[in-house]
Amino acid sequence: MAGETVITVMGNVVADPELKFTPSGAAVANFRIANTPRTFNRDTNEWKDGDPLFLGVSVWRQQAENVAESIRRGDRVIVVGRLTQRQYEKDGERRSSYEIQADEVAPSLRNASAAVTKNSQNGAQNGQQYRQQGQSQGYGQQAAQQPYGDPWTNGQSAAGQWGSAVNEPPF
Repeated sequence: MAGETVITVMGNVVADPELKFTPSGAAVANFRIANTPRTFNRDTNEWKDGDPLFLGVSVWRQQAENVAESIRRGDRVIVVGRLTQRQYEKDGERRSSYEIQADEVAPSLRNASAAVTKNSQNGAQNGQQYRQQGQSQGYGQQAAQQPYGDPWTNGQSAAGQWGSAVNEPPF
């Protein structure tokens, strides 16, 4: 929507995401991230931590289930979404907090590695995620089910279609 503040924040997950379901069955995962800026002090030749920023993050539907399955406390993540401010009252005092309605959540690969597993097109059914077994070629399609004439498969049948032998250079 127009007028929304879209931000990208990198931070560490404070606690494991909490996955819940609405009465209509939509999944929502909530978690908090912390970001502490660091600056280098040339006079003391040391790094100095700034004030930490804590933000709540909400993720919906299939992505919520993916986040709950993949992200854990201490993981460094990158979150892209819309910044919202929530007003509430605690102990008679009016307060506010900032939250991100996440469009994207991804692990940071600066100091880690990740293996990506694509979900099947069916996605989640009844709150349970079903994954196909075996070596997947994306979107749940098995390698043996690739079309015969697909030039991007590992098979050599595509080379004959282009009119050249497998071992010949293309020029």
